[in-house]
Amino acid sequence: MSTRAATEERAVVIGLEVHVQLETDTKVFCGCSTEPADDEEPNTRTCPTCLGLPGALPVLNEAAVESAVKIGKALDADIPETTTFHRKNYYYPDLPKNFQLTQYDAPICADGELEVSVDGERRTIGITRAHLEEDPGSIQHAGGSIESATHTLVNYNRAGTPLMEVVTEPDFRSPAETRTFLAKLEEVLEYLGVFDATRDGSLRVDANVSLVDAGEVREDGSVPESVLADANRAEVKNISSHKGAEKALAYEITRQRNVLRRGREIEQETRHWDEARGVTVSMRSKEAEKDYRYFREADLPALEVSDWKDRIPIPELPDARRERFGTEYGLDDEAASKLTSTKEVADFFEDVAGEYDPDLAATWVADNLLGELNYRELEITDVSDRLDEFKRLIELVAAEELTVKNAEEIVLREMLDEGEDPEAVIDREGLGKAEAGEVETAVESAIDENPDAVADYHDGDDGAINFLVGQVMQETGGSADPGQVNGLLRERLDG
Repeated sequence: MSTRAATEERAVVIGLEVHVQLETDTKVFCGCSTEPADDEEPNTRTCPTCLGLPGALPVLNEAAVESAVKIGKALDADIPETTTFHRKNYYYPDLPKNFQLTQYDAPICADGELEVSVDGERRTIGITRAHLEEDPGSIQHAGGSIESATHTLVNYNRAGTPLMEVVTEPDFRSPAETRTFLAKLEEVLEYLGVFDATRDGSLRVDANVSLVDAGEVREDGSVPESVLADANRAEVKNISSHKGAEKALAYEITRQRNVLRRGREIEQETRHWDEARGVTVSMRSKEAEKDYRYFREADLPALEVSDWKDRIPIPELPDARRERFGTEYGLDDEAASKLTSTKEVADFFEDVAGEYDPDLAATWVADNLLGELNYRELEITDVSDRLDEFKRLIELVAAEELTVKNAEEIVLREMLDEGEDPEAVIDREGLGKAEAGEVETAVESAIDENPDAVADYHDGDDGAINFLVGQVMQETGGSADPGQVNGLLRERLDG
């Protein structure tokens, strides 16, 4: 068999380490704020603890632990009787004390899972562990990329921000699957209220990639531990988005296949994803566990969390809510998926559906509002302070005080583009719904002034009615209901 053929028969094995920034007011081991200001100066949101100064002691943030327990429950993970913290020792400029406070052999969550839909099929991705740790500071390579920078700047404002690291089993077989998983994980985290995707650097991904003999993959898609142990893998770091993960992994898989085609072995190393260039570059040889010299953090006692799982509630998660929307509101799968895409969207839909017909609510939220937001590259969180205005617009349509056409094509768009409330747009554009007498007068005028169209209709050309409807809509400035106009025209012409 040729080298090329042998290379093509290798299977992709990917495991992820997802670092999630938890939404807490203060850092995980000190009282420094986690809320950056727009004009924030570097190295000002710090204290002796997060700077690692001698004698400064850590104090664990209770809110971070509660968030970790919520994540564990959502991932159906085991939460142990006690959990402990360790020092992970390594030197890097963004780690001022030369060790990271993290968890080692007693993480707060272990043996969980997350179900995702891949190509229409449900798949369960195993979660090896999820543990709490502190974020290092941030590094800015000045004058170029990590390879060509003239110097490097370090900002410790982020140091000590609480992170949850979610480590998956090597269950992914393609870059597209990892993108699907990350989107689902982010969706769950947002529903839990422990994560804000709009924060810069709120989700960062490290991916371990290796190629194994395709014949070693079992029928259920799993790979024996012995095969994984023998396969050299590359860790790709600095991935900051779903799309970035897919692109980085696609590049790395191609790189490894090309290495094997040339008859060389894959080096076990850590590689940096250079997003600007779309390539991975070697950073260092891959560390082994022993290189980190883990040892217990003596300044933090073991934390008993066994009863927290029962005490801390979590909200209805997206899959359960999606299923309920189908049964309770009669929505199809597509509409239910749109309306549960974020917790904010789902909450707004239920608020509207509680007062108006669910089909009307679904159309306006899923199709009209989300469609217009998507066109403008906006999220519902960008207009969260105006949801009462959009609900008022739906109320005007439901009460037949505004035509659907005007509401969709003029009022909603002007509300988004000009930032006005619906009444202001309606007044400015003169879009109040026409009175019955005004519509009837316009119908009579259209019939009287367009004898050719009337004759065509009587000759069986049903399309002529559309022309007459248009004339009425023009006469009323679009304030008449097209369905009502159609009915009135037919009534007059057939009478």
